[in-house]
Amino acid sequence: MTTFFNGIDRLKYDPDATGLAFRHYDPDERLMGKRMEDHLRFAVAYWHSFAWPGGDPFGGQTLDRPWFGDTMDHARMKADVAFEMFDILNVPFFCWHDADIRPEGDSFAESQRNFEEIVDIFARKMESSRTRLLWGTANMFSHRRFMAGAATNPDPDVFAWSAASVKLCMDATHRLGGQNYVLWGGREGYETLLNTDLRRERQQAGRFLQMVVDYKHKIGFEGAILVEPKPQEPSKHQYDYDVATVYGFLREFGLEKEVQLNIEQGHAILAGHSFEHELALAASLGILGSIDMNRNDYQSGWDTDQFPNNVPEVALAYYEVLRAGGFTTGGTNFDAKLRRQSLDPVDLIAAHAGAMDVCARGLKAAAAMLEDGSIERMRKERYAGWDRPDARALLERATLEDCHDRVVDSGIDPSPRSGRQEILENIVNRFV
Repeated sequence: MTTFFNGIDRLKYDPDATGLAFRHYDPDERLMGKRMEDHLRFAVAYWHSFAWPGGDPFGGQTLDRPWFGDTMDHARMKADVAFEMFDILNVPFFCWHDADIRPEGDSFAESQRNFEEIVDIFARKMESSRTRLLWGTANMFSHRRFMAGAATNPDPDVFAWSAASVKLCMDATHRLGGQNYVLWGGREGYETLLNTDLRRERQQAGRFLQMVVDYKHKIGFEGAILVEPKPQEPSKHQYDYDVATVYGFLREFGLEKEVQLNIEQGHAILAGHSFEHELALAASLGILGSIDMNRNDYQSGWDTDQFPNNVPEVALAYYEVLRAGGFTTGGTNFDAKLRRQSLDPVDLIAAHAGAMDVCARGLKAAAAMLEDGSIERMRKERYAGWDRPDARALLERATLEDCHDRVVDSGIDPSPRSGRQEILENIVNRFV
């Protein structure tokens, strides 16, 4: 045991509490035939919670943690603190990058030894903890070797290094019973076309992902392979810009049945979309896997990774998740970090507790909207004309000539119909 969270007990559901507690998140509350915990499947992000030092684009470290350092002793302490926090929050899952959990060695072999020792520690801790692994991933963007990308790097040695890193992380994820494996292409993009071969780099990225899928089947990993769309930051253009871009990439390389998406709220906003748009599109394409739940500051132009606190936004996101049938292997990972001035241990607990409550409120509103059915009835009514046999024939077998004859022969003169947007928005507001 460490002393970092001294005086902070395990949080409980208590809607009347004045101190640290869950006021809306009741894991055992049933919604649409399922426990709330099983709907939300919360996960703590190891990197932001335990590895992030408090920096931003204009300033360095503000957080002072006793496990900050580049030794294995620091990494072991970090693991101790992490599992203590998992217990305080009673979360079902956590997520990691390899670089979050072990210090970088002087060689790949040393980094591997460090990594595997921490994975051993995780395995022992998980024997007495209820917290499981939602997903693992490899950090292939922070170190200077990845400054020109990982899979898309012009240097084949970096490609090989990256593939070796993914193998280690997939092995560890499989060993720890992880339910997904994520590829997060933080630098899979370019800064200038003057030194970039777009076709070559896309081919490299496609081959890399094919190798990942092949290895999944070779080792018998039954979880999902997830790609996380990310636009702009830090590269000028990312190859995995948004859901539509990634789906086109998957189709190009024959991977659309093998790979799903982990969609982040902050990345959706940077791509110029709403979170619910990206979720709905992924669901319609059959590739919605998991989500990173955070928010951006809409007055800033970069990914601020703040904990969610906007219930209406969260409700619309979970509405799309529930419409799609809910999570299977995926869940709600808090890819969110404290503000630079939030220095104390209690801030870390309060941030997660508040975010879990916000998500619970959003989920309950989303479930209530679905069960009410008004939105879905109005959606169905809007497209009811397409259910007629003659209308279905337009899509199934009609030609341009058929459409011309239909209009001329019947004297069709379509009249616009209201989209009823304000009425629909009023319905949403009744629940949030």
